[in-house]
Amino acid sequence: MATKSYLAFLDNSTNDMITSGAKKIPGLSALPSFIPHRMRRKWRATRSRIRSRQSPTSSLASLETSFSPADTLRSLRTHPWSIYDGQYLILAIVAIFSVSVSEAPGPFAKTFSAALLMGGLLMPITRQFLLPFLPALTWLLLFSSCKYVPADYRPAIWVRVLPALENIIYGANLSNILSAHKHVVLDILAWIPYGIVHYVSPVVVSGCMFIWGPPGTLPIWARAFGYMNMTAVIIQLIFPCSPPWYENTYGLAPANYSIAGDAAGLKAIDKLFGVDLYTSGFHASPMVFGAFPSLHSGWATLETLFMGHVFPRLFPVYVFYTMWLWWSTMYFSHHYAVDLVAGSLLAGVAYFWARAKFLPRVQADKEFRWDYDYVEIGDPQDGHYNMLDIYEEFHPLSDSDDWATGSSSSFSTRSPSAGARSPVDDAQSLWDGDTVASDSEAR
Repeated sequence: MATKSYLAFLDNSTNDMITSGAKKIPGLSALPSFIPHRMRRKWRATRSRIRSRQSPTSSLASLETSFSPADTLRSLRTHPWSIYDGQYLILAIVAIFSVSVSEAPGPFAKTFSAALLMGGLLMPITRQFLLPFLPALTWLLLFSSCKYVPADYRPAIWVRVLPALENIIYGANLSNILSAHKHVVLDILAWIPYGIVHYVSPVVVSGCMFIWGPPGTLPIWARAFGYMNMTAVIIQLIFPCSPPWYENTYGLAPANYSIAGDAAGLKAIDKLFGVDLYTSGFHASPMVFGAFPSLHSGWATLETLFMGHVFPRLFPVYVFYTMWLWWSTMYFSHHYAVDLVAGSLLAGVAYFWARAKFLPRVQADKEFRWDYDYVEIGDPQDGHYNMLDIYEEFHPLSDSDDWATGSSSSFSTRSPSAGARSPVDDAQSLWDGDTVASDSEAR
């Protein structure tokens, strides 16, 4: 595949956005009329420094500021539909199923939430955030509704299969070995990645992708994260398996869906700090028998791959965190080793699929997203592939997958073999992007 570039195209609207962005924010243009002269002078100096930081084409990294639903409808009318738009039909089916089986909240709350979401998708300023995070929102809805699925419609719970696989593959039950010896120091060391870092890490990674990643990285991370979690929950519904704590408590006796969740090793943390956080939280878990695949492992692996994409020199640090979390999940008797491997494999599929189709390539001479005036896509020119060579990646960029590129009018495409293409019409926006057809034309 020939290397291609999406180059930012400087037009009048882009120049206006850069030089007079304050006028686009309601009330900001009126600030100088009532604030002291010293404050106005300081504001002008700060604005000058911001403009000097930006290149003329840095509108590539700008955000949508329009509240008008008409802009969204105009973009939708001119959107070149492709096979990738089928994802929204899948999300709608999963969401309708989740809402149908869920007994809480009530019909009024469900209707209000749906109307709020649709309203957010109609306004460009909120659509740019909501659209990439729809898979993650759908996953949260599906996960929370799992406890309402009637047991009569759910498959039998597999109790023996994971311990058997553990012994066949590794020759021993690694979870039982690692959790056999308890100590307060080990409890704390296991709690840090499993009970703290795990829950805040997606927010931290999202912030890093937005600030330091190329424009378009954050939406791809959000979609990969959402689809990985949604796929894992569907697998857990179809193939429910008991975790190690069940074997430690009930042996290999048949399980049923009336059994409540168990915090297992995390009870020691509640006891240590005198709180009831993990004990009650896991007791009310909507997915008690979702051991396979492990989403703790999936999260850590996906975060490692995306962080390694943006910060390749720190890749060993992220690998260490993943291994640390692997140990903590087995130490707390929440997962078998085979669950962790499956979760990492699922994360790997999500990452490499996203990288091959959508993920922008990091440029070594750029530090922040605002430094990018174009985004590279395609195979490395030398054809060499190395998992750790994060700078050499495949990346078609789709405006519909990027919450921060602004209007499509900011882009033109150029290929060494195809010459320059005209910039996209101003009527197009975040709904638009390269489709299967347009990509084939560029080739």
